[in-house]
Amino acid sequence: MRLQAAQVRVADAGERMTSSRLRTYELILEANAPIKAYDVIDRFHPDGAAKPPTVYRALSFLEQMGLIHRIESLNAFVACDTHDHSFPNGHTAAFLLCECCGQSEEIAIPSLPDVETRATQTGFLVNRVTLEVRGLCHACRETH
Repeated sequence: MRLQAAQVRVADAGERMTSSRLRTYELILEANAPIKAYDVIDRFHPDGAAKPPTVYRALSFLEQMGLIHRIESLNAFVACDTHDHSFPNGHTAAFLLCECCGQSEEIAIPSLPDVETRATQTGFLVNRVTLEVRGLCHACRETH
């Protein structure tokens, strides 16, 4: 379902979902947690790794299309769950990152007008906002 929706989104944008882009997106969806680029590269082909530039180009494209997010502090990628497009060239995203088990959960940010207003006042153009919140998930809180 998400693969089909992604293909429609890419086509609607006048772009192509190449086989390498699709495979990269599949691996990120399958990971169901933040995944590093080199893990995607290693899992790309059943009989060997992909060439790093192929995967990095696909990651960049998928991020530009709003299908995935890069979690800067982890240097990892996750599939986008919200598709909230508050900004013209990207969208807001917030992640709850468990410091114990490593799971992440994307949550919608209801409004960030102050960020955009302050940025505009300084002449800065906001493309996207990503907020990372660290702590313990419910399951890890119960075990600690």
